Parts: sequence; structure tokens; C-alpha cells
Amino acid sequence: MLEISGLNGFYGNSRALSDVSLGVASGGFLSVLGRNGVGKTTLMRAVLGLLDRTDGAIRLNGADLAALPTHERARAGIGYVPQGRGILPRFTVEENLQLGGFARTSGRGAELEALVYQMFPVLKEFRGRAGGNLSGGQQQQLAIGRALMSDPSIILLDEPAEGIQPNIVEQIEQAIVSLNKDLGIAIVLVEQDIQFARRASSAFAILEKGHVVASGPVADLTDELVHRHMAV
Repeated sequence: MLEISGLNGFYGNSRALSDVSLGVASGGFLSVLGRNGVGKTTLMRAVLGLLDRTDGAIRLNGADLAALPTHERARAGIGYVPQGRGILPRFTVEENLQLGGFARTSGRGAELEALVYQMFPVLKEFRGRAGGNLSGGQQQQLAIGRALMSDPSIILLDEPAEGIQPNIVEQIEQAIVSLNKDLGIAIVLVEQDIQFARRASSAFAILEKGHVVASGPVADLTDELVHRHMAV
């Protein structure tokens, strides 16, 4: 489904990604791992067209996205849950969800909204509340729901459990697994929790200094690899 080949990414003249090649099958689940500052978020932004410059190939279902602006990549089927959630604080829950629909090309708006409220009942309860008045965990649920409202074939999630209270983390993880297993949406997850990556993923990639230094089926994510490339 998503194929990245020879991808280089730049902030100004500074290279942040170097010759990254990865693939995610239809309905697959790829966890992108690594220490802080190695290029994980940059990779997500590169796929969305949010870097100053990239070269290399980014293909979704065989279509080349590299020359497309961000909004066209979203309309092609990429949902995005950014680090920090990106909720508009003065917009209500319902209005934040409606924003996700601007990238939707299907007519499934009402169906998807009902699905979001089924997955996250607290959002239905608070749908008239300003997004900035939600807890961190509720905002993360809203960010995932907003991405789902675009009716994506793949969702990129950047550390969705970061800064979330522990009792909500399990709900977030269950929702991500449900998106993948029950709805068939491919997932690319930036994550620090190795155990969740092992439980949920079908494949992994570890980044170091903007390079992929290890990748493969999640069964190959050994403790030795984790210690070598992720221990602080």
C-alpha cells in the first residue's frame, strides 16, 4: 500500500532523512522505533509533504505522491495523528471532527461520525465542548477520530500515548488495534513502548540519525536489537 524508496528529507539545507526505504502492506501495521531525535517524526512529515524538501519516491497504492501538496496526499487516503494532537482549542469536538471530513472523498460522513462516537463514547458526550477543555487523553481520542473522519486507507500516528494518563493509554492502544484489525486500515505508528509495538505490529523499522538501521517482521524485533539501537 505505502511504499517509500530512497527518501531523503531536508530542513533547509540540513539533511534529516537519508535514503529511507520502507513498505507497509494493505492492512499492515508498521511500528517506527528509535531514540528521540533520530528522524521518526520527520519521516511522518515527509510522507505528508510537510518538510522543506524531499527527494525519492513515496507511493500509495502505486500512485506517486512525491510531487503532491499535503492536502492532495490526505485526499489520496492518508490520515495523520500528529505528535501533540493538533486539536483546535476553540473549536468544539464536533467541529474538530468535521475538519477531518474535508479530506474525505467518500460519502460516508455520517457513518464515520457514528463509528467515532461508538469507539470513543466520551466524545459524543462532550461533542459541544471546546477541544481545549478536554483532557490530554480525550484530545488524543479526538485526534484519532478526526483522522478517521477522512475515511483513510492508512493512518500515521506519532507517539499517540505520549503524555497520556495511564488509564487512558490502554483505551488508545485498543482503538489503534481496532482501526487495524477490525476496519482494515493500515497503520504506521511512531512509538517508544516496545511491548505495545510487539503486541500490535506486523512489522517494525528502527531509525538512527535519519537512516533505517533495522527492519523486518515484528518477530525479528529482538531484545538485542532494542538494546543496541534504543537503550539510553
